[in-house]
Amino acid sequence: MMLAAGALLGSALLAVPVAAHATAAPDPAARSAATVAATAAVGLDDPAKKEIAMKIVSSAENSSLDWKAQYKYIEDIGDGRGYTAGIIGFCSGTGDMLDLVEYYTQVKPGNVLAKYLPALRNVDGSDSHAGLDPNFTRDWARAAQDAEFRKAQDHERDRVYFNPSVKQGKSDGVGVLGQFIYYDAIVMHGDGADSTSFRNIRGRALSKAKPPSRGGNETTWLNAFLDARVWAMKQEEAHSDTSRVDTAQRVFLRKGNLNLDPPLDWKVYGDSFHIG
Repeated sequence: MMLAAGALLGSALLAVPVAAHATAAPDPAARSAATVAATAAVGLDDPAKKEIAMKIVSSAENSSLDWKAQYKYIEDIGDGRGYTAGIIGFCSGTGDMLDLVEYYTQVKPGNVLAKYLPALRNVDGSDSHAGLDPNFTRDWARAAQDAEFRKAQDHERDRVYFNPSVKQGKSDGVGVLGQFIYYDAIVMHGDGADSTSFRNIRGRALSKAKPPSRGGNETTWLNAFLDARVWAMKQEEAHSDTSRVDTAQRVFLRKGNLNLDPPLDWKVYGDSFHIG
C-alpha cells in the first residue's frame, strides 16, 4: 500500500508538489517520539487503569479480584521467601516486608508490628520465621484494620513496584498493557541483580527485539518480553506455572488490546475472571 501511494504521488508531483510534500512519511525517529508522547498521555497510572491492574494481579496472587481484601492476607506459601503478605505479596525473606514495616513505624510509631522489626531484619534473605511466630500473622491481620497500615502498603507498592514499572514502560514507548506486563513482572521477580529480575528479563528481551521507543513494533516487543518472562518463571519451581502469562497477558496481547480496555476475560491457574 505504501509503494502504490508513493507511485501515485510521484506521477502527480509536477501538478501538486505541495500536496506531495505534505504527505511524505515521517522518519522513524519522529514516529517513535510520537509513540512515546501518546503513551505518556494515558498510562497505567490513570486511576481506572490502575484499578484494573490491581484486580488482575490479585487474580494471580490471591485468586480474587477483590484486591482490597488482601491487606490482611499473610501466609508462608513455601517458596523460600518466608511469609508472603498484603496487597502485593511483601515477603519477610526479600526485604520489602521489612521496608514496609519500617515505613509504617515512621508514620505511626508504636504500632502493633513495630516490635517485630529486629526479627524481620534477622530473617531477611531467608525463609525463617525466627522471632515472628507464633503471633506475627495475628498481629499483621490486626494492623490491616488500621487505615495508616493500608496506606503504608499502598505507598510501598507504588514506590517499589508500580511507579518504576510505569516509568520504564513509558520510556520504552509501550501502552497500558505493556506497562501492566512490566508491573506484573516486577511484582513477581523484583528488580535486583539476579538473572530472573525485571531488569534482566528486559535485557533478555532486548537481545531479541526493540521497544517502540527504539523504532520497534510494540506487539513484537511485548511478545519478546513475555518470552523472557516465561523463561525466568521456569527457573524457579514455585513460579513454574506460567498461566498468568499464557492465559492472561498473552490473551490481551493477541487481541491487540494494547490499552487494556474492558471487557477483559482471562484465566489464571485454571480459574476464570472477568472485568466488564
